[in-house]
Amino acid sequence: MSKENFKSFARIHPELANFVNTNQTNWQKLYELYDIYGENSTVWNEYFPKNTITTVNQTKTLSNTTVGDFVNTFKNMDLETVQKGITNIQKTIGILQDMGFGKEEVVKAPYEPRPMYKYFED
Repeated sequence: MSKENFKSFARIHPELANFVNTNQTNWQKLYELYDIYGENSTVWNEYFPKNTITTVNQTKTLSNTTVGDFVNTFKNMDLETVQKGITNIQKTIGILQDMGFGKEEVVKAPYEPRPMYKYFED
């Protein structure tokens, strides 16, 4: 089993991240379980609710997502909350720019004239 396979397995099962975030386990232990037992083992019963263990082929991926799924997602969004979030981000960016972040200052070395008795090849 490769690391990339484990990463896609972890993306499919976000409940694994909940166990890591609550310090019940760590990614290394989960990777070792995946490497030893695979993704269809009963070892995962501890981490997944009943009847949710699926293989990669059975899960819905982005390539199988339809336009209707996106439309339903946008229907359920609260646009006022989204607008407030965007406004807060814009204010934060403005404050950071006022403080000088994001401005690249070019520091030039002071000019030193070449001595008269030296040539370029010296």
